[in-house]
Amino acid sequence: MTLDLARLLSTDGPDKYDLHNRYLNTQMVRVLRTIGFDRNYVRGKGQYLYDQDGHAHLDLLSGFGSFAIGRNHPTVIAALQEVLGGELPNLVQMDVPVLAGVLAQRLLAYMPGMEKMFFCNSGAEAVEASIKFARFATGRSRIIFCEHAFHGLTNGALSLNGDANYRGGFEPLLPGCTAVPFNELERLEAELARGDVAAFIVEPIQGKGVNMPAGDYLREAARLCHKHGALFVADEIQTGVGRTGRFLAIEHWDVDADMVLLAKALSGGFIPVGAVAAKKWVYDKVFDRMDRAVVHGSTFAKNDMAMAAGLATLEIIESEGLIRHADVMGDAILGDLAAMVGRHEFVKEVRGKGLMIGIEFDKPQSLTLKAAWALLEQARKGLFCQMIIIPLMQDHRILSQVAGDNMNVIKLLPPLTITDVDRAWIRDGFNAAIADAHRVPGAIWDLGRTLAGGGIKARAGAA
Repeated sequence: MTLDLARLLSTDGPDKYDLHNRYLNTQMVRVLRTIGFDRNYVRGKGQYLYDQDGHAHLDLLSGFGSFAIGRNHPTVIAALQEVLGGELPNLVQMDVPVLAGVLAQRLLAYMPGMEKMFFCNSGAEAVEASIKFARFATGRSRIIFCEHAFHGLTNGALSLNGDANYRGGFEPLLPGCTAVPFNELERLEAELARGDVAAFIVEPIQGKGVNMPAGDYLREAARLCHKHGALFVADEIQTGVGRTGRFLAIEHWDVDADMVLLAKALSGGFIPVGAVAAKKWVYDKVFDRMDRAVVHGSTFAKNDMAMAAGLATLEIIESEGLIRHADVMGDAILGDLAAMVGRHEFVKEVRGKGLMIGIEFDKPQSLTLKAAWALLEQARKGLFCQMIIIPLMQDHRILSQVAGDNMNVIKLLPPLTITDVDRAWIRDGFNAAIADAHRVPGAIWDLGRTLAGGGIKARAGAA
């Protein structure tokens, strides 16, 4: 007996929105239908999603950064097919698999200063592991994180989440977790000086808002951590594996980390995988005796499918020069979008590194536009972004996202494979959508009133 997946996935198969409405997240279905994102995608290739009518959509979400090498890359598919056809002795558990060893070796070669690797199944699991490792290695309990941070939604990771919308109703969370403002060294040192901090966990560029580190903030933060006996942990789950034009974002600021967290792009988007890179002394503190060899782990960590996908992803990044491409293409797109500042009243700032880009909007100067903005903000703070994102999808077939709750920032995380054609698509689409927002009254402002009346809140997703 075989499962007829082709029929299930065809346009003649079951209605996916009805299934999710009945058996999964009803509210997500409502959101998608309200904002017009209820498309039926039938194929994904590279940076494009194709709907049932054959229309290509430019994907600037890339699975929250998971598809950095593009969707369905043939090199990763071939590697996974080889694993499936090889009848490998997977997950023996009382064994050490060769693919995990090779992937660890190759990953660490990209990260000078890191010496040991721990594999898990997701970014949130990597965060959870880093909390445990830091506490055991230092003998301390407190973890410092930044306001507006996003480190995941499992209980420990949620305890380091700087957004009350995610934390609310799930308390009490993990004790001993303290928030400090991002880019503020004085407050960080005051907390570190108390002598009970195990680690400071920080995103080099904050995903929620695409907030950039100021000057030497990250390097100084690492220095202060080491001065006070705490670990500096770089959460590179979204920024790592080439996203910012370097393998790790901390390379831009020459930061000495004690642990680095990876996930998302590491498997090419095919298989859940996460990783913690650590200095040897940290790792050896945790796994210090034979009876502690399994003191932390995960059943499906180091599985052959994930490890093969990781190896294939590194091969693609290297052979196709995607890190350099992200650097060059990112600068070009940042320049294109930055040209909108001053040309369009609503555009306040364009910022980012490589292909992690944020476009921030703010109230305009002209009286008519200022009045319309004020009414919209009063109804739903941060709703203006939806008035740009929706026509980007409907009129220009560009898939994008809000960068965080209650903020007027759109975040772009395109695949690192995008081309000059895609660059022009982004430039022209944003210019047209934002220009339309300057026409009051107009269709976009009619949309804004509809969204405000319908109770839609700008949400950024869970990554």
